[in-house]
Amino acid sequence: MDGVSSLPNELLCHILSFLTTKEAALTSILSKRWRNLIAFVPNLFIDDTVFLHPEEGKRDRPEIIQSFMDFVDRILALQGNYPIKKCSLKCLTEVDSVRVDAWISNVLARGVTDLDLLIILDCESDDNYRLSPKCLQNSTLVSLKIDGGIDIGWVAGTVFLPMLKTLSLDSARVDNFDILLLALPALEELALVDVIWKDEDVIVSSPSLKTLTIYDIYCFSNLSFDTPSLVYFKYYGCVPQDYPLVNMKNLFDARIIFMLQLPGAREPDDDHWFDQNVALRYSNVWKLFLGL
Repeated sequence: MDGVSSLPNELLCHILSFLTTKEAALTSILSKRWRNLIAFVPNLFIDDTVFLHPEEGKRDRPEIIQSFMDFVDRILALQGNYPIKKCSLKCLTEVDSVRVDAWISNVLARGVTDLDLLIILDCESDDNYRLSPKCLQNSTLVSLKIDGGIDIGWVAGTVFLPMLKTLSLDSARVDNFDILLLALPALEELALVDVIWKDEDVIVSSPSLKTLTIYDIYCFSNLSFDTPSLVYFKYYGCVPQDYPLVNMKNLFDARIIFMLQLPGAREPDDDHWFDQNVALRYSNVWKLFLGL
């Protein structure tokens, strides 16, 4: 017996939601019944490395990239205004940034709650994808992950994400970070990984934040924490020059690993200077532990 065919459409769409969007779309050739099921799948997993041909050189051909963008346009058009729960959009080729903006706006308008973005327009240049301000103005988004060097600092003053509870920034470009956090009143979990800071002084300030992970941090001079509700704190990175403010009065679990940032090369008589420099950086670590 064909047990799959006897399942209701709702259950079939739920099963398809665990596949990549390309795999789910391929099921449309099975029969007339399956032809339009992709229109009602609540999750989208769009990855150009899955869609494009893996053979060397093919993924760089303009017609292949064009076919990928056309595929995404057709899927979104087919789904219309059907509600969506989760969307993962990963583009590692030279896609059109205007069309990427339109894709993100489309899923946000349809009530997406979980959004994962990894967009690299050109691996060989410094032309990073600049997230549109409209992408950070949404009342349904609960979880947001931004990866791949996406520049979000320039939209800090236009953010409106009142329901966002989880934010992960991986290799993103950030400035005005304190302004960004002010627009996230419900934030509970924050992960900062390989963030490219434009601010010399970084302030992590959030009255609602409960979990904070910081990994591979290099660029700031001062690091402050005004996180009175924080419970879990994980830190792996270099030591900043100072901790002007550390407010973690409800902290339960802290795991900290400091990396010693050694200079690339120095003369033997530079040892004394290096020792002083390291000692200066570590001289303010007591402020962090006192705040803990």
